[in-house]
Amino acid sequence: MAGIASGMSPTAPRKPRARPKPAGKVKRKTAEPGRGAVKRAGWRRVVRTGVIALIIVALVPLLLVPAYVLVPPIGTHMIATRIADGPIERSWVHLDDVAKVLAISVMMSEDGRFCAHHGVDWEALEQVIETPGGPQRGASTIAMQTVRNLFLWQSRSYLRKGLEIPLALYADLVWSKRREMEIYLNIAQWGPAIFGVEAAAQHYFGRSAGNLNARQAALLAVALPNPILRNPANPSARMNRLARTVESRARSAGGYIHCLYD
Repeated sequence: MAGIASGMSPTAPRKPRARPKPAGKVKRKTAEPGRGAVKRAGWRRVVRTGVIALIIVALVPLLLVPAYVLVPPIGTHMIATRIADGPIERSWVHLDDVAKVLAISVMMSEDGRFCAHHGVDWEALEQVIETPGGPQRGASTIAMQTVRNLFLWQSRSYLRKGLEIPLALYADLVWSKRREMEIYLNIAQWGPAIFGVEAAAQHYFGRSAGNLNARQAALLAVALPNPILRNPANPSARMNRLARTVESRARSAGGYIHCLYD
């Protein structure tokens, strides 16, 4: 009552102070990558993709060359011609069913040291390197032409030649010389849409590859460097002259053909 008498009101209960809410974590804005970083990432993806593609391209011949010991191959040149120009003529034939004179004529025309080297004729290649602008066909062996027709492209370049050499060495190591010649004769181009010696023999002379005579074999052999323009059934004077030379070499081949016919 003393408090009332003195005019003082009873003490009111104090409200508890509200505790301050803990400050939330401030979200920091992630800085967006600059153009330079994006460009570098893009280049890394391109390089990575390129490396993977090169590995795949390298693995394809490594796997297919052994497979072609038994399986008749189809080359990139044949596929590209089929896509670009339409149907092609082609019929696989075993080497034993090809006239012996045809295989010998092709060897004498395209790669006279076929039995002596291991896919690359280093002597001929050295001559080409030492004679800039000179003839280059002599350095392109049957093994090099075969891997080119199987795995590479036809337009000339140092890159293509650089790839031909290791592929030719590898193919010559895996294949026998007989198999190498057999594959070459069956995938070589002999006309605008003609691939393989059997299709060529039928198209130009109306007979099988096993029934070709020496003159016909020589004409087919000299058509190989330019099969689009050289017609064995209608040879030019130059073709006839070259064919006579090849025919003469084939007759005197003798010991040069031991790797094909023991």
